[in-house]
Amino acid sequence: MSDNKTFKIRILQADRPFYEGECESLVVPTTEGQYGILANHRNLIGAIVPGMITYKIPGKETEIASVSNGIVKVEDNEVLILVNTAEHPDEIDANKAKRQADEAREILLQKRSMREYRSAQATLARAIGRLKVKNRDMGNDGVRRK
Repeated sequence: MSDNKTFKIRILQADRPFYEGECESLVVPTTEGQYGILANHRNLIGAIVPGMITYKIPGKETEIASVSNGIVKVEDNEVLILVNTAEHPDEIDANKAKRQADEAREILLQKRSMREYRSAQATLARAIGRLKVKNRDMGNDGVRRK
């Protein structure tokens, strides 16, 4: 049972759960900017954009993860996050993300269909989000921060 300083959170990817448990605070990237959630937050539904989420598990350090598009629902001190993908920093291949970003930028510079343009925008946003999470997790010397 949650006390008055925590809430239940479920972060679900398209193919599997990412995290389920108690949480003290959560910050998600939305269409309106970074959005913070604490215990007993008002009910809401919002759109998540590709970027970084941060969440504080009781008794542990703050966790970060890269997420793709999705939705967040807050209801009765429970938060549900549904995203296509979510990744911990150690699951992100920085070189692959850089290649994806470069390829997407190249497509955006070319005159292509609106569908290809929007797909490239989404790919670029996702790659940039993954790189931000990876870079935040790594120090200048490549050592994981803790």
